[in-house]
Amino acid sequence: MLEARAHQQLKQLLRQEGGVGWPHHLTLSRVVGRSLRRGDHCCLQLAPGSDPGWLVALLVPMALAAAPLVLVVSEPMRRRLLQVELPRLRAAGLTLPCWEGESPPHDTTLWLMNHHQLVKAWRGGSLGDRHLVIPEEEILEARLRTALDQRLAPQHWDQIRLSLPAADTSLLELHQRLGRRILSHPGTPSAQVPLPPEDEAPLRQLLPLLGPLPSPWPEWMAASGPGWTSWATVDRQLLQWELHRVPLEPLEVMPGLLDGRALVLVGQRGAPVQLTGFTPLVSVDLADPPLSDPLPLYAPLRQPLPNSPQYGEHLLDHCRRLVLGQAGLTIVLVDDAGLRLPLAAALAAEFGTRVCHQDTAPESNGVICCGWNWWLEHQERLPVPCQVVVGPLPIASLEDPLTAARVMRLRQQGRDWFRELLLPEALDRLQRGLASLRRGGAGRLAVLDGRVRSRSWGRQVLRALEPWVALNRLLPG
Repeated sequence: MLEARAHQQLKQLLRQEGGVGWPHHLTLSRVVGRSLRRGDHCCLQLAPGSDPGWLVALLVPMALAAAPLVLVVSEPMRRRLLQVELPRLRAAGLTLPCWEGESPPHDTTLWLMNHHQLVKAWRGGSLGDRHLVIPEEEILEARLRTALDQRLAPQHWDQIRLSLPAADTSLLELHQRLGRRILSHPGTPSAQVPLPPEDEAPLRQLLPLLGPLPSPWPEWMAASGPGWTSWATVDRQLLQWELHRVPLEPLEVMPGLLDGRALVLVGQRGAPVQLTGFTPLVSVDLADPPLSDPLPLYAPLRQPLPNSPQYGEHLLDHCRRLVLGQAGLTIVLVDDAGLRLPLAAALAAEFGTRVCHQDTAPESNGVICCGWNWWLEHQERLPVPCQVVVGPLPIASLEDPLTAARVMRLRQQGRDWFRELLLPEALDRLQRGLASLRRGGAGRLAVLDGRVRSRSWGRQVLRALEPWVALNRLLPG
């Protein structure tokens, strides 16, 4: 059977390399081999920050399976696949031919693609009955949402006015009306302005009357219904804006992508966040057991809340004390740019050039002030920090149009939008953001958000951080 062959080949490869490393190689390989043989739905859960060498356990059964496969990866994982994992397979006598491109291969060659190409293949119906393998389940919905984003930039308005001169006056009037509505909205740090359906309605009523439309206008028209939301991003210096329209839940607008075919999902989530409308037939938890050495946690009592006037000074004061005397790398995580940039400037005024903002080349005792998205993307390429300082917890803001629309949908259904949506996603980001600190085994964590101690749901945050031991006072490290 495929599982047994994959088990033996992987065991031989690991023995040849001189060690096992990650403890679940053989289990993952057997489960994936079984799924490929049976053509079922399989979901494997790994611990956040698992040794990236686990990818070879996924590829060995794929190299042995005589079946048409699609592998969907991000660009960093594609680079690792081509530069590290495929040479490992070749050294063990295994080959895994990879085909890249919009058209599918004609044989059982592995079709390698990113998330944008996956959306194109789904729309064109070229996926067929191929077995889908997605090794980064934790970013799947976000990447699909980005790939499905229907964007109308200023040049698209010029394009449609040139192609439909009879409607030039009407289109110009609608563009100016939308522009006044968008530019009159108060500025936000994200430069995003929510756009309610009634503001888009005149444009949607006019376009069907104009005949054939140049791309991307037909795609924008097709992205309609209660499952979509719109906003505008604004460049106030140039007085320009562009429209965005994205699905609230991308899997809802892509029927048959996951449910209609054989599937292997591998995720490294820190909290259980279920994909919308998808329940796997086989679910296996390969997360590592709790660490024997608990994480030192500094989360003092009676901290101010992030929306209080004194929070900025509180954050700066504690960051000063945390950075003082540290010989290793410090990561300060603050999503709000209006809070993060003044904090970085104040720390730089005190500690000099060792403080940087979202820089991948810090000093050995450097301090990186960054947002959560930046850190999740770059933490694998940075040294293991000696401490991570979390400012406000990474709970999505309702000022974000997409978050607001998703919350409104749950509100209309009478559901607990905070505990069903915002809190699980925040805990997932928190645990994934601490993966490198956990691997280092000698660092500490500071959480400078008063809600951890003052809100009832703060106990869930503390449980998600286990095992940990409380630090009641700060001493230079």
